[in-house]
Amino acid sequence: MLTIDRILEETGALLEGHFKLTSGLHSDRYIDKMKILQYPLYTQWIANEMAKPFADDEIDVVIGPAMGGIILAYEVAKVLNKIAFFTNRDKEGKMVLRKSFDLKVGAKVLVVEDIVTTGGSVFEVLKLLKEKEVIVKGVSLIIDRSGGEVDFGVKTNALKRLKVEAFDPEDCPLCKKGINFTVLGSTGK
Repeated sequence: MLTIDRILEETGALLEGHFKLTSGLHSDRYIDKMKILQYPLYTQWIANEMAKPFADDEIDVVIGPAMGGIILAYEVAKVLNKIAFFTNRDKEGKMVLRKSFDLKVGAKVLVVEDIVTTGGSVFEVLKLLKEKEVIVKGVSLIIDRSGGEVDFGVKTNALKRLKVEAFDPEDCPLCKKGINFTVLGSTGK
């Protein structure tokens, strides 16, 4: 039987070391989402689990921030039989919705994301959706690294909650020990 813990173990996605996160924070643990999302079977299972808590909610559109959120939005939308949109950053770094996506005022939206530490990307998507005057029905995550401390102000589901320490670069004990860090991910923020 699949579980998120089994998937993390089988894919080797939970890494230990010294990592610079997308948020700019440092951590001794990192979850490499692409080690998971490269497997269609695991991604399909994850999408089913992410969709379950929202199956009875009225959802019109599933939206996820690029990169991992694109795959998740598509797969969760497929489970819910809805349409999938994604957001990405424009040249100035602002979170935007692709111009070809027709998001109607009042649409009911489910936001999906792979892994959050501070929730920064999700908060940016939520701000964008507020400007678009839609109704956010919830947020569904693969992993919440904050241990449940991040509050998006809407119904939130995480397949796994971990309390993983993240450090400001100036206060990072790994940096103070002189341990080189690895930058993973793709945003370059």
